[in-house]
Amino acid sequence: MKRYAYGVLVALVATLFFFSTGGPWAQQPSAPAPAAGGEVKPEAKPAEQTQEKKPEAAAPVTIKLDKTALDNGGSVQVTGSGAPGKPIYLELWAEDQVRASRFDSDVDKETGKRPYILYMTYEMPAFYRIYLPSTLKEGLDKVKAEGSKWSYSQALKDLGADAAYSAPAKIKIDRYQATLMGSIIGSRGDLLPAADEKETKKRSMQLVKARFRSPTKVFATGVEVKPDGTYTAKVTVDPGSAPGKYFIRAVSDKDSKSQVIPIQNNVSFPNVYLSNAGTSLNLFWPFLLTLAIAIFGVLMGAGGGFILNPLLVSLWPLPHTIVAGTVMPTVLFSQGSGIYNYSKIKFINWKLGVSIGLAMVAGGFIGPKLTELITLAQYKFVFGWILVILAVLMIWQTTPGYLAKNKKEQAILKEFKKRAEEASAAKASK
Repeated sequence: MKRYAYGVLVALVATLFFFSTGGPWAQQPSAPAPAAGGEVKPEAKPAEQTQEKKPEAAAPVTIKLDKTALDNGGSVQVTGSGAPGKPIYLELWAEDQVRASRFDSDVDKETGKRPYILYMTYEMPAFYRIYLPSTLKEGLDKVKAEGSKWSYSQALKDLGADAAYSAPAKIKIDRYQATLMGSIIGSRGDLLPAADEKETKKRSMQLVKARFRSPTKVFATGVEVKPDGTYTAKVTVDPGSAPGKYFIRAVSDKDSKSQVIPIQNNVSFPNVYLSNAGTSLNLFWPFLLTLAIAIFGVLMGAGGGFILNPLLVSLWPLPHTIVAGTVMPTVLFSQGSGIYNYSKIKFINWKLGVSIGLAMVAGGFIGPKLTELITLAQYKFVFGWILVILAVLMIWQTTPGYLAKNKKEQAILKEFKKRAEEASAAKASK
């Protein structure tokens, strides 16, 4: 009986203990008081649990210049600081904008066809250059060693300068579906829809190469970066560059860029800015060169443009399209005075002159359009071979053997000499 009583007592105690700890009468955790509107706010957590560890902010990139005004180009000393251990690039560009074009006739690797698309912009900075850390000199030398086959987009990637490329990436680019027949009749082709942002950036890099041609024009080393993140550099605006505002900023990566600081470049006479060419020239030198060529050219019965064209392209940083267009009216002056003087001594056959003049009109209509579809290298190659062939032909025609076999030509030369002497004597007697 006692054992039974003890068993009942133990069972009763266990039951009471269960109800007091986990049963309906157990003490429940107090619920948070409802906020206004009936919303229940979550229970506050300890401070050490609520504070999330934030990533450390990157050190800001700063930039400072020793001067902000130049006279026909010059150098500026740049100093500043960035995150320790990271490279610093400097992007320098001109506010003035010029035309740039590229005719894409390369075989597409995917389709195997030639696209024949003309890319053109009027918003290319007249001057553009990215300054690299000095440690990348060897990398830049490799880009230079590639010659005319170098790729601007690949160079940016290999040199780690992608983040510094921004000013030309936003230019407006027109695309034309070109055809040979369209070019002959004076058309660039059908205007294609505008490309997306990614395609525009890609094509802008190709236009940068087409405009500036050489890696040394768009890249330079010289940024000295110290372990603590401070840097110094000497940036240069080349003599003969566009006047007006230039902008410079320092870049560490796509999220670390300094403010943009303007630089004023002043150009004064005798240096004159050629807006469509994007360069400044001292006019005295082209004047003296053209004077000598005009005398020699008219002496040969030509305007001298075939000599002036390659010299202007080689001696000054002028686009071949601008040279070809500029020389045309200048030759007109020498030809006009030459026509007047040759007509006085009756050396002009107007029937022949008018006949071949009509062909000149047609050629003058087609030629300017075709210049948009060729590169400077192609222009020099074709022009150079034409001059070589003409030179060889003319030299051969002056050899004694040729002159001896061609009595008719000798008679013509004697007649020209006789008329020249008569004209000179008549002029002296007046």
